[in-house]
Amino acid sequence: MSRRGFTLAPILLAALCAGAGPAFAMSASATGSTGESFPFVSAVQWQSMPGARAAAGHIVTHLTVHHQGVFWRPGADVPAYLRRLQQWSRQAKGWADLPYHYIVGPDGTVYGGRDPGVPGDTNTDYDTRGHLQVMLLGNFEEQSVTVPQWDSTVRLLARLMKAHALPVDRLAAHRHHTDRTVCPGATLMARFEELRQAVAQTLHPR
Repeated sequence: MSRRGFTLAPILLAALCAGAGPAFAMSASATGSTGESFPFVSAVQWQSMPGARAAAGHIVTHLTVHHQGVFWRPGADVPAYLRRLQQWSRQAKGWADLPYHYIVGPDGTVYGGRDPGVPGDTNTDYDTRGHLQVMLLGNFEEQSVTVPQWDSTVRLLARLMKAHALPVDRLAAHRHHTDRTVCPGATLMARFEELRQAVAQTLHPR
């Protein structure tokens, strides 16, 4: 099934895994207080389209990790994918924007998504109010997180936790909030405690 020349099936799979206070802005090379950094591409830079409908704001209380749910092929065009996901989210689902606030590519680049001051969306049954949604590109039922992707995810999560004064126990996976998904995939879920520990170590280095 297609709409305006692009395939909807992979977009639907990604949205099934989707699910603030002031927005958290980052520069093109986001650097934290301890010097950690990752490449960052804002929504404006990947040509996010304006016109999202108004949505109620929220106070960030949780960070929730997702995977895309679609096998990510090396060299695929991330900005083009995000534009398709945004178009599908708005036109087919009637959502305010693409469902995720931040997206992490296999090369470690972090992309800005939905306004962090607006709750995300999800096709499952958990209430996304208060959740910042971080999605890693790939299907981690079949693939594994790359080293650059892991490193940037740890740094991003640490920065978000610090910015919103959240304890590490507020970091969870999508499937922690609902039994209606395998998101963020078996290979990432097997490392989730390691992820929490890495974020904690970044926040409080010994």
